[in-house]
Amino acid sequence: MRAAGVADVLVRIVERRRERLAGEGHGEGLVEALAGGERAAATAGPGAASARVPGAAALASDAVGSVDVPLTATTNRFLAALAAAPEPAVIAEIKMGSPRLGSLAGRFDPEEVARSYAAAGAAALSVVVEPDFFGGSYELLARCRAASGLPALAKDFVVHPVQLERARAAGADAVLLIAALYDRAELTALAGRARRLGLAPLIETHATADLDLLAGAGWELVGINHRDLRTFEVDLDRSAALLPRLPAGALKVAESGIASAADVARLAAAGFDAFLVGESLVLAPDPAAKLRALRGEGPPPLAGSRTSSPAPRGPARSPAAEPAEP
Repeated sequence: MRAAGVADVLVRIVERRRERLAGEGHGEGLVEALAGGERAAATAGPGAASARVPGAAALASDAVGSVDVPLTATTNRFLAALAAAPEPAVIAEIKMGSPRLGSLAGRFDPEEVARSYAAAGAAALSVVVEPDFFGGSYELLARCRAASGLPALAKDFVVHPVQLERARAAGADAVLLIAALYDRAELTALAGRARRLGLAPLIETHATADLDLLAGAGWELVGINHRDLRTFEVDLDRSAALLPRLPAGALKVAESGIASAADVARLAAAGFDAFLVGESLVLAPDPAAKLRALRGEGPPPLAGSRTSSPAPRGPARSPAAEPAEP
């Protein structure tokens, strides 16, 4: 994994993630774990795949050379939902805390909020599953996905391929890979492993060095995180410099700091296809009303309960074209 340029808080989270997984018997490094998995996939027959993961026969039956082919809207439910959603396509997030906010446990019912997101027009769900700094779990993802009926992104700090398997077992349709954590070979291998599990990899970038890792390959989803994890400051203007360098064939996702319909409109005009929104939703008195306001369907909520009626949805967008090589 890359070390240079990684924020201290991210290093602490990653170290804790490794410690927890090592305690569960997954102490090998990322490179070794990935290499072992590829050897198993290449040598095992279709019936020998791990029973821990629904549909895990794909790990054994897919050709190793196919891992670089991006998933499409016809092969992945998360991508299909973003392609078909009324604009703007919002990925609405559930998180139970963060290093900056502290714990949010007890402040809202995550399953109720997930249901309200679906009613208010969210295209998809994001669930933070990291347990020690964000209070999440794969079980939380499974419950929220079931409650909402929405395709779900597992948002984790992936340091071992077993995390991809657990995301798939919990029902995830996509998985976050933070580009700053990996070198090019690691990122490519993890993305390939995710695809063979049916998970669309969302590659999160924040700096030019992250984008350098993506050159020469096809990608389904690439995001720009506007939050600097060193200072926690948000700068929506950083998109202006990075967006033109994102792979042309990928759906482009704006992440962090999106608080108003004006923010969404500004980022959409710049060229983003989808918008991952977390804090402004989970901290709102009425997350569904806040989501409708972000989508331009009503005034910002002032106060009130966390229940709301479904919002009317606009005409569907045409499905996105199959991702192309950049």
